[in-house]
Amino acid sequence: MTRILFAVAAIMMAAGITTASAQTVGFADAIKILSVSCGKDIEAHCKNANLGNNEIGQCLEQNQSKISAQCNADRVRVTALIQERLAAQAAAPKLCDRDAQQYCKLVKPGAGHVLRCLLKAQPSVSNKCNEAIDLAGYR
Repeated sequence: MTRILFAVAAIMMAAGITTASAQTVGFADAIKILSVSCGKDIEAHCKNANLGNNEIGQCLEQNQSKISAQCNADRVRVTALIQERLAAQAAAPKLCDRDAQQYCKLVKPGAGHVLRCLLKAQPSVSNKCNEAIDLAGYR
């Protein structure tokens, strides 16, 4: 099972996964989803694939016709959700800049200080910024 979890993490990271929708997912949740739906496929078709160099991801891709429909569907869905999470993380600073200037102007930037300030100021922070924080997985 540990091998499967590492494999799923490697697949996702190698996929170059990015973000911005009503729902996103982090790596830990993605691993849980994919270990359930792809674990048997990895054991059956990719047992000898290495964790490094995305060999398991490549193996699953090459054996797509043999992989369960659920695994293939979840791989696509989870990849999209992670891409959305990463895009939201990239967009959040810009979307929250006005709020940060208004509510956190005395906070020293770096080490998540501005984010913590925005989280404390949540009721006053704009809906756009609050949504960006949520989609980025920061709350």
